[in-house]
Amino acid sequence: MKILLEELPHQLEALQAIDDAFYGIDETTINPDKNYVYANPIIKGSGNDSTNIDIKMETGTGKTYVGVRAMYDLHQKYGLFKFIVVVPTPAIKEGWKNFIEADYAKQHFSQYYENAHMNLNVINAGDFNSKKGLLPAHLVEFIEGDRLNSSTIQVLLINASMLNSDNMKGIITRGKNKGQERFNQTMLSGFTKPLEAIQATRPIVLMDEPHRFPRDGEFYKSIQNVKPQLIIRFGATFPDIKIGTGRNAKTVKDYYRKQPQFNLNAVTSFNEGLVKGIDIYYPNVTEVEAKDKYIVDSITNKQLVLRNGTTKYTYTRGDNIGFDGDITYEGAKTLSNGLELEKGMEFLPATMTSSYQEMIIRDAIDKHFEAEIENFMRENSNQARVKTLSLFFIDSIPSYGTKVEGKSGRQLGWLGDTFERLLRRKLESLIREFRLKKLPREREYLSFLQATLANLTENVHAGYFGEDRGSGDEAIQAEVDDILRNKEKLLSFKDQKGNWETRRFLFSKWTLREGWDNPNVFVIAKLRTSGSENSKIQEVGRGLRLPVDENGHRLMQDELPSRLRFLIGYDEKDFAEKLVSEVNADATIKLNETKLTNEMIQLIIEKTNNIDEETLLEQLDAANIIKRNNDFKEDGFEKLIELYPVLTEVNRVKKDKITTNGPKSKQRIKLNKNNWNKMRELWQTFANRYMLKFEHINDDAIQLLIEEMMRSKENFVLQYPEFTRGELYYNDEQGEMRVREQTSNYESRRPIEGMVYGEFLMKLVKATKLKPGQLHRALAKNLKDAYHGDTRYLNEVTLSNLIRDFKQRFEERYAQSYQYCALEFQASTSVFDAKLGDFKDDILATVIGVNEDSDAIEDGRQLYEVPPLRFDSVYPEKALLKRGYDSHVLSFGKLPKKAIQVPKYMGGTTTPDFVYMIEREDETIVYLLVETKAEGSGKRLSDEQIVTIQEKFFGKLKKYGVEYKEATTTDDVYTKLREVARNNG
Repeated sequence: MKILLEELPHQLEALQAIDDAFYGIDETTINPDKNYVYANPIIKGSGNDSTNIDIKMETGTGKTYVGVRAMYDLHQKYGLFKFIVVVPTPAIKEGWKNFIEADYAKQHFSQYYENAHMNLNVINAGDFNSKKGLLPAHLVEFIEGDRLNSSTIQVLLINASMLNSDNMKGIITRGKNKGQERFNQTMLSGFTKPLEAIQATRPIVLMDEPHRFPRDGEFYKSIQNVKPQLIIRFGATFPDIKIGTGRNAKTVKDYYRKQPQFNLNAVTSFNEGLVKGIDIYYPNVTEVEAKDKYIVDSITNKQLVLRNGTTKYTYTRGDNIGFDGDITYEGAKTLSNGLELEKGMEFLPATMTSSYQEMIIRDAIDKHFEAEIENFMRENSNQARVKTLSLFFIDSIPSYGTKVEGKSGRQLGWLGDTFERLLRRKLESLIREFRLKKLPREREYLSFLQATLANLTENVHAGYFGEDRGSGDEAIQAEVDDILRNKEKLLSFKDQKGNWETRRFLFSKWTLREGWDNPNVFVIAKLRTSGSENSKIQEVGRGLRLPVDENGHRLMQDELPSRLRFLIGYDEKDFAEKLVSEVNADATIKLNETKLTNEMIQLIIEKTNNIDEETLLEQLDAANIIKRNNDFKEDGFEKLIELYPVLTEVNRVKKDKITTNGPKSKQRIKLNKNNWNKMRELWQTFANRYMLKFEHINDDAIQLLIEEMMRSKENFVLQYPEFTRGELYYNDEQGEMRVREQTSNYESRRPIEGMVYGEFLMKLVKATKLKPGQLHRALAKNLKDAYHGDTRYLNEVTLSNLIRDFKQRFEERYAQSYQYCALEFQASTSVFDAKLGDFKDDILATVIGVNEDSDAIEDGRQLYEVPPLRFDSVYPEKALLKRGYDSHVLSFGKLPKKAIQVPKYMGGTTTPDFVYMIEREDETIVYLLVETKAEGSGKRLSDEQIVTIQEKFFGKLKKYGVEYKEATTTDDVYTKLREVARNNG
């Protein structure tokens, strides 16, 4: 499996923002060194803060992609070729390194920057330890790279702390040689000090995680010391700066130009589905246990003082503190169970017991398989499977496992043993269940489960901890490599020999934080409270990125509605509230609930079609919402939100994006069975299952489509392996030989062997449902004519390209060439039980809507018992539900998800938003189905397809008295209701 990078709109917008903000090359400079071959061209505004650029992107939305592509872009357009990427931690450095060197990234960028390639030079601790006074080879290579090689981009990847080191200054600062030059080697025919040589290259600096580099800090000053012409900062969070003094002082975000040049904030990222939604769970404790709270009153390396109410307890190193019978204070601010303490930290003894931890582990395993089964099966069994990963954060490394001298791998501790025992029990239960299933993909999943059980101890779970570095144990190193570097292996279901890749449970002690992510993490479990007030977004950040399927294709939310299950302890039950608060605090503008501000006006104008400021103010004045000075009248703010929900859509995270499921049962809403029974005859019709029958498309037309697909050169690509070369070197600091791993150059690799022709053809037949003979004729001819019979082109990437191309071409030409045919059976829906032939008594509240109005008044015609009233959008949904309809409307309400299940030609089903039962003037009954879309919110292609599908389906049911309407405003619905009631709909 290879990850397939794709151009995502928000990432292209970020690139455009960089280009728009860049001032260009200074062609009029009189600097005599302007053509210095070892340096970048001189840019306009070189070295000025006002020239620098800020790109704000939420965790998981592709900052590294934009950063790397920006270097390619600046090189192609302006000839800039020397870039320094500065990072705060080794983990983040590893993330940049892995991405730049990945084959899939090189293949992707080669499409847009044909001849360019990056020469990555990574500087690590110990690279300056030569006793002969030699400089690190990678540093020299970066500095001495010249413009004459116009296709090469020189990139130096380094930690900020190393930029500030004495080695960079090139001076010995200790011992008898203090003050002498550190290196005997010269660069650029004269420089012996690395910092001066770097300055001479006139570099462009890319900075990751800018909040770690406040401008008054030493690391930022070390970045300034390289004299960059331009700094581009990429981050979700930026440093704070104080403005003013005394009472007038305020804290604001420190942006170079007062605001970021691109701002993809947390609210937008969640609301637009650019990251996963989050469901937060925690196990309960008893009321008595919840009140038994301990606080760390004071702590030193030798003494711990805990406070429970007004009573204090003092412990010294080795004392048993009494929780769970065997927890002692180990000193160094750590308990024997690994929990790291700090002053003011609160915890409940009940949550520190092994039984409580076992409860979280069991729940995490259950949540993992809920996600895994859903992702493996997919709603449409022809869709590619999705590998599911789970991540456990722990405080005690020995509780998971420790290295034992003379043995390979880890010896599991109580937590590792408990995990394996619970996982084994779950696997055995699932295997018994799936042995009874018959569908091909169900049998395939059974095989996956059986392989997991067989490899439980060796390959299913793995750990990565700081102490693993340099352990020398091959088994442990294999775990670390899988987690840190072998992202594709973790995402794959099978290896090259066809064996199942079963590793999917990862354990770490907060080592996997900033700088590491895997798109297919669907479960994160915190088995101990982290203690400190970390950023909540950072804590969930390892699982926010949207997933990829087994073909490496990134799945947007409309392809796979993906959510992160985040499990925590009871003592963090307010996590969701804090996370929502943190997300909302990142909004572009702050809503003023007392006055209509200019920012709010501009936002409405920007997001609403065909309205200007004067028209808007006139409308709001006529609606009795604002006064002449733009202050809100009574309830004016609430009315404004109902009219223009876009204000909250971009400034508050939607309620369904971050939820707390906790120990409470999910809320259910009772159906008003009397009103549903009025529509029983209609629902008997809706309960019938339908199949899509495509109109006959002659073989010539299909053959033409196939040939076009085959002739597209973009579909056939070579797939390259990632080879690693081990280079021996002597580490002076440790006095031993080490191995430095380097990825070979892209140009020197050979493509991997392709599939056997017959295997490739049958996979393509299965995915496209085309005739083998038709595909064979076109594939064989194209392979021979265009690629000289080279079967290396028959790989997974080509297969994925062809499948996607076929789907797109077919939908463009023949998507509407089908009809619905009723089948001779009924099926249950979210509101109707086909076996009992009756409506259900109640349903989950969330399938009706994520928002709630507890003040709604029941008028006797609603489809559910009211209050509460459930809805998704304030406008038009809430407005439609609270409308006082005339007597022609006999019953009405919002339809739950999957209440009707209209088949979609692209797979899956769709259900309209509203149903109305109407008695016409001639006393006949008509049913109006309504699909709503908020006015001015824009319409995606998938929305247009859904409306077309629903119109076609319900048009077939017109003989049963069914009418259909797409509505963007409440007036659309009211007008249609009047038309239908008068029998002219």
